[in-house]
Amino acid sequence: MSSHREAPEIAKDPVADGTDVYAFVNPVRPDRVVLIANFIPLQKPDGGPNFYEFGDDVLYEIHVANKGTAESDIRYQFRFSTKVRNPRTFLYNTGPITDIADETWNRPQTYTITRIKDGKTQVIGRDLPCPPVNVGPRSTPDYAKLSRQATHDLAGGRKVYAGQRADAFHVDLGSVFDLGALRPFNEAHLISMPNMGGVNSVQSYNVHTIALQVPIRELTRDRSKPTDPLDPKAVVGVWATASRRKGRVWNAKQGRYVDNGPWVQVSRLGNPLFNEVIVPMAEKDAWNAAPPKADRRYAKYVDRPELAGLLPALYPGVFPNLAAYDKPRADLNAILLTGIPEGVVPGFQNYTGPTPADMLRLNLAVPPTPVAEQNKLGLVGGDAAGFPNGRRVGDDVVTIELRAVAGLTIPLVDPSFTPDDAASAVEDGTTDTNADRPERFPFLGLPGGGYQTQPGTTQAAS
Repeated sequence: MSSHREAPEIAKDPVADGTDVYAFVNPVRPDRVVLIANFIPLQKPDGGPNFYEFGDDVLYEIHVANKGTAESDIRYQFRFSTKVRNPRTFLYNTGPITDIADETWNRPQTYTITRIKDGKTQVIGRDLPCPPVNVGPRSTPDYAKLSRQATHDLAGGRKVYAGQRADAFHVDLGSVFDLGALRPFNEAHLISMPNMGGVNSVQSYNVHTIALQVPIRELTRDRSKPTDPLDPKAVVGVWATASRRKGRVWNAKQGRYVDNGPWVQVSRLGNPLFNEVIVPMAEKDAWNAAPPKADRRYAKYVDRPELAGLLPALYPGVFPNLAAYDKPRADLNAILLTGIPEGVVPGFQNYTGPTPADMLRLNLAVPPTPVAEQNKLGLVGGDAAGFPNGRRVGDDVVTIELRAVAGLTIPLVDPSFTPDDAASAVEDGTTDTNADRPERFPFLGLPGGGYQTQPGTTQAAS
């Protein structure tokens, strides 16, 4: 998955586990940038009575680099606070929640946003209410209203939402991790099975979303609104992190854990699937704790990704050209670690400098594509406003990255290479089958409700 349970240690700490990061120019407000960081993977909507929520003991951050050094030049910090209104009940809500301020919601959560730039700290939102989770039609009969009430306009043309949404990421986990199988190409697999459509393993699951919209001028190094895509100052890098205090002790008198010491990063996410399928298992936890500017140590795995070697082995005779290619993958280095320099794609670049760093790279001067006209394959599909130029909610990043690893993008940097025919067709065969996505902020669909959820079926080993 993009980053759902992508490393051994963070898989044990889902409240701090980042799942997806998105960064794009708002197609409805082209003078605004939307930054989205999702956390807490694979939420079953009916998971009560202790429903999912942000961690009061976690520091959530969205980082922006705008000076070409892969360092955090602007940080948006989110701290959450939860209270229990009625300590004598086990219930999440004691009646219908028809308003975000209703006393029937027994566990309300609020948050504060702090912006840090050049060592200066500014609180840009204080005590902002989150919505409850979508419990069901009796408990949260008008969830759309609660969602609207939890969308806050802030000073400076900013807008924010923090709360549960439907997970828009889609992938066939059941197939991919069953020895690298892709159901649409089952017959060609080393262990052949009948071809079939992909199965979205994230169907019906929710996430917790932090969505922030800010003016473009707030993110550029000189507070300009760039118009030339070839201007180096038009490109920013974006990633998200979660941190915990270094020490944690159980306080018997208070009946809770007490944290102390400096913040320690435990989760990081920039490009989708980087830690998931590029970094070896033994180094995944260290990657989560490191800053992007230290990613030079992982460049060797981008040069020769394990998946590029597995595809010819798992699909015999399907990827002969990829199997014979023995040069370092300069195309993947450009896509994932440095950004694409000028001259590779006519009229486009999102190069952030020579420092290898896993970040989403967004060229703010590229006009956004209207939602109805967006190509889900992004840049490789001819839509320069999509991944790997930032990442929109509807971009099919699994297909894009599968095709890139399969060799489709090698000719951009090495014209002597001819991609295998399968490189332009490989996919896992899934689409976003969760709730309909809105075309406006916060761009992720309403979360699935607990009462409405119907468990799927499982099949034991035959």
